[in-house]
Amino acid sequence: MPGVVVIANPAAGRGAGARRIRSAREAFAHAGVTDIRTTESPGDEARLVRAALDDGADTLAILGGDGTWGKCAAAVATLGADVRLAFLHGGTGNDFAKNLPAPSSDFAAMARLAVEGGPEWRVDMGVVESGATRDLFLNVAGFGFDIAVLEQLAAGGALRGRAVYVLAALRQLLSYRGLGVAVAPEGATGRSLMLVVSNGRNFGGAFRIAPEARVNDGLLDLVHVGDVRGIARLPLFANALRGAHLQHSRVTAARASGFALRFAEPPAYETDGELRRAGSAEVTVRCLPGVLRVLAGGPPPTPR
Repeated sequence: MPGVVVIANPAAGRGAGARRIRSAREAFAHAGVTDIRTTESPGDEARLVRAALDDGADTLAILGGDGTWGKCAAAVATLGADVRLAFLHGGTGNDFAKNLPAPSSDFAAMARLAVEGGPEWRVDMGVVESGATRDLFLNVAGFGFDIAVLEQLAAGGALRGRAVYVLAALRQLLSYRGLGVAVAPEGATGRSLMLVVSNGRNFGGAFRIAPEARVNDGLLDLVHVGDVRGIARLPLFANALRGAHLQHSRVTAARASGFALRFAEPPAYETDGELRRAGSAEVTVRCLPGVLRVLAGGPPPTPR
């Protein structure tokens, strides 16, 4: 029965996952792990997680990006499985791993961590609920501008890595018209550029969207960018690269265990980069505290 199973997504990061599987295979084989399982189609992560758990795995090392990590984590949380997770850098943004001290791009170090163990964090997830729709996320849920950017990304292009999201965002920055949303308990209402509910600090590969967020505090951070138009969006965009956007007069932030959102119609949204459609105009986003065991590679941050 396997103790450690590696689940890899070859399609992650526009093919980066496939190129990195060989390196991961060699690193984990050196640590005595030869069970490498790859996804065959979109959404295959849940099947692989369930099969690995049925085979007795107690540690899942997941090679991919935020989408792959989020879908595997959602499967683990939904099953209520008491299994350790380790995240291996193989996607475009790889944002969630930036919240952890573990060296996610060093496969040899991650293989040793998976086999030998080390500091674990109890990590939160978020869930978006609307009507009969329920989607878990590991890093971020986004509404508004973020959806336009992801649709631009779906059109393809030659760039890879963090430049992909930045370029797509720049292309949409002046043309996106915004959306209407009311937020409780934050109290904001009206036309918005974007609304992000974040478990982690980063998204889009380059943006520190919620600089003070922590993945193990039982809370979610909401960042609401209000009605900013035209070229005034450009400095706001630049400031978000270093987390300074929160100082803008049209940006508000809040931290809570959950938020109630009301839209004019069921909105499109994204969870960990995956496009979704809400089941109703009333949407709740809430925290699922401590549902994951994650090999973090170091001690958790001190309490606030």
